[in-house]
Amino acid sequence: MSVAAQMAGSATPWEGAIFSNGWSRRDAVSQIVEPATGSILGTVGVAGAADVRAAAAIAAQAQPEWEATSFEQRGAILRAAARQIETRFGEFAEWIMRETGSSRLKAEFEVGLSIRAVYDAAAMPAQPNGLMLPSETARLSYAKRRALGVVGIISPFNFPFFLGIRSVAPALAVGNAVIIKPNPLATVSGGMLFADLLKKAGLPDGVFHVVPGDADVGEAMCADPDVAMIQFVGSTAVGRKVGEAASRHLKKVSLEMGGKNSLVILDDADLDLAAANAAWASFLHQGQICFAAGRTLVQRSIADEFIEKLVAKARAIRVGNPTEEGTMLGPLISDVQCRRAVAIVDAARAAGATIHHGGTADGLFFQPTVMSGVTSQMQAYHDEIFAPVATITTFDTDEEAIALANDTEYGLSGAVISRSIGRALAIGERLRVGIVHVNDQTIGDEAVNPIAGWGASGNGSGVGGPANWDEFSRWQWYTIKDSPPPYPLGMAG
Repeated sequence: MSVAAQMAGSATPWEGAIFSNGWSRRDAVSQIVEPATGSILGTVGVAGAADVRAAAAIAAQAQPEWEATSFEQRGAILRAAARQIETRFGEFAEWIMRETGSSRLKAEFEVGLSIRAVYDAAAMPAQPNGLMLPSETARLSYAKRRALGVVGIISPFNFPFFLGIRSVAPALAVGNAVIIKPNPLATVSGGMLFADLLKKAGLPDGVFHVVPGDADVGEAMCADPDVAMIQFVGSTAVGRKVGEAASRHLKKVSLEMGGKNSLVILDDADLDLAAANAAWASFLHQGQICFAAGRTLVQRSIADEFIEKLVAKARAIRVGNPTEEGTMLGPLISDVQCRRAVAIVDAARAAGATIHHGGTADGLFFQPTVMSGVTSQMQAYHDEIFAPVATITTFDTDEEAIALANDTEYGLSGAVISRSIGRALAIGERLRVGIVHVNDQTIGDEAVNPIAGWGASGNGSGVGGPANWDEFSRWQWYTIKDSPPPYPLGMAG
């Protein structure tokens, strides 16, 4: 059923509800607001600390039976969930567009990526989950992966469907129960849709919970004795608080946070291709992506020509309601975010940066902006803007490019474009980031690859592909002997 049909009168199961052992109505509700129009798309229930405590207790009780479920059945349920997403592809893409201001291109890419993530997770139960270890004679020694118990997930607003389901699915695959707190600006796309599709896929009651709410809900998850792990994706400022709160209770913590990613354009690059990559990395989803190019570093000798080509790209981008045909960029997620972005651009302009295109907003619709002359004295150089702004800083030598790219506390993604792969790789290998793309831009994610930020971009843990076993399970070591040995302590001489 489309979002339009649901809005026309067909009630959604999450109207005024949270999901904990089934749909549960709440007196306190939050409106689902479409940022492009201000329209109200419905309501969801608002959870509190007591709801987290109840959900965690139910999840802890349901988890052992779920972990004991055969690998065939766990895999079958996740495959059924993936087929649900395939069947309802258009519906889910439309929710992402309406709730988060995503373009159709980005929304459909996100849903497609999510399908691959769930199918990849569905294969995990049938994979080897242990190791035979060397040991002394007449003893069997092995280690196997065990579920953590209850995994708490705090998901973001920008890629809510993918960044939620890519953690939910593998956590379930290895036998955990899951509680998710979606971002309040993307509660449906980042939580309620999962509850609906997993329930229809046959996931047992009590194994999965959605608790929408504000910071108090996240704090309760971090403190709850039945929650073994917190997996967080979001801003570095909030991530630091989550990490501190969860670590205080000795929980496992996975943090994927912000980035100030550099796209390095060398003087031998094809400038048409370089401009296409820079536009994608700076403007996709209004720049509201942690992998976005926060800095475009351009060799000085080609800077003028490159800027001209990038400005031409920016001028060709249509900004508006993402549900309208031909729209490439939608609105920013909120007025707070928009005002912050305008302030950063205005401050850079006042400090001497040149605005070649854009730099203004009409309501939440921020024009794609090309800004050069950005220096280390400006906030635009250091901070994530989370808006469609290409900030250009020039350099003369490869060594200077490396120094500029590493001049940040963040360490998420980096990219280098050059006709010389060897030269580009030599630069890439010296970037202090978790992801390096040679002859591509900074936004690159695949469900089967581990994503792990360094520095202020994360605590080194990774989600995706082979990292999922490390992330959502723990080792248990076993030894087996025919009979207990006669240890000598306390024996008569």
